[in-house]
Amino acid sequence: MPLPKDLAGALLPWYDENARDLPWRRDVTPYRVWISEIMLQQTRIEAAKGYFLRFMAALPDAEALAAADIDAVLKLWEGLGYYSRARNLHKAARRIADEYGGALPADYAALRSLPGIGDYTAGAVASIAFGLPEPAVDGNVLRICARLTCCPDSIGEEKVKRAFREELRGLYPAGRCGDFTSALMELGETVCLPGTPDCAACPLAERCAAHAAGSETDYPVMPEKRPRRIQPKTVFLLEHDGLVALRRRPEKGLLAGLWELPNVDGRLTREEVLAKAAAWGCEPMTAEPCGDAVHIFTHIEWHMTGYRLCCAAASERFRWTDEADRRETCAVPTAFRAYKVQL
Repeated sequence: MPLPKDLAGALLPWYDENARDLPWRRDVTPYRVWISEIMLQQTRIEAAKGYFLRFMAALPDAEALAAADIDAVLKLWEGLGYYSRARNLHKAARRIADEYGGALPADYAALRSLPGIGDYTAGAVASIAFGLPEPAVDGNVLRICARLTCCPDSIGEEKVKRAFREELRGLYPAGRCGDFTSALMELGETVCLPGTPDCAACPLAERCAAHAAGSETDYPVMPEKRPRRIQPKTVFLLEHDGLVALRRRPEKGLLAGLWELPNVDGRLTREEVLAKAAAWGCEPMTAEPCGDAVHIFTHIEWHMTGYRLCCAAASERFRWTDEADRRETCAVPTAFRAYKVQL
């Protein structure tokens, strides 16, 4: 079943009346749209608002972002998670400064070629910032399309995403491409919700095949989720002379390049904790348990147990930090939140 041909005509008047006042919808520029869309990947709107405003104040354009130190960028991102987004923003900004004179290119293919920009983000920037008829198809938009058409296939399949993207491209209204993209986002975020949608408030209810069949909750068909891998860890709060040890994570992989509390795989005993700290050259004098914590990533769970150690030596393996250093300079991921609050 195809999407309704009058989708834009039915949706845009509703959007004009119901669009939320969001920071990135004010003073729309390609840079602001880009930063907001990257932030909103895997992040709730309410959580992203404050980060967006702070990021804009510190780095108001692509040239400022390109010139910034990566540690400063990661610090601004601290707490948002999925830090590869921030690293890719920095890489992309440098390319934008070098290749496009500091302005994002008004071309879908050129946008798509930048680090960290996929089909969805390229479509969002192209349509919202440049008024191009390029769809931005994310989970919200796929859910709307699947319900409108009673799509029997999983929205995780690339062929489904591609088919809806191509069909939507033909429905974009001249002169209001950005509003149409934003309206689809708005509908998926506020009305056509996962679980039970608010069909009474939906401007597309009369055009929705799932609503007509009373089967809204049967759609979309979701891809099968793989169980997350459990990884036990032991976390070390190493203290010496009022300073706390941090270390840099590897430049590639999970939480790449961020600062972390020293940790090892596995659940160590107190004696093993003391031996490990001694092997690091910290000369531990005491080791006391400081609680267990769990942090959930997309495909893995860290099940952590922590120890606070008083050390007689400051090993050169680590960066020994005071409170100001940790607050202002070192980006420590929220995976260690349960232990950061004890520092």
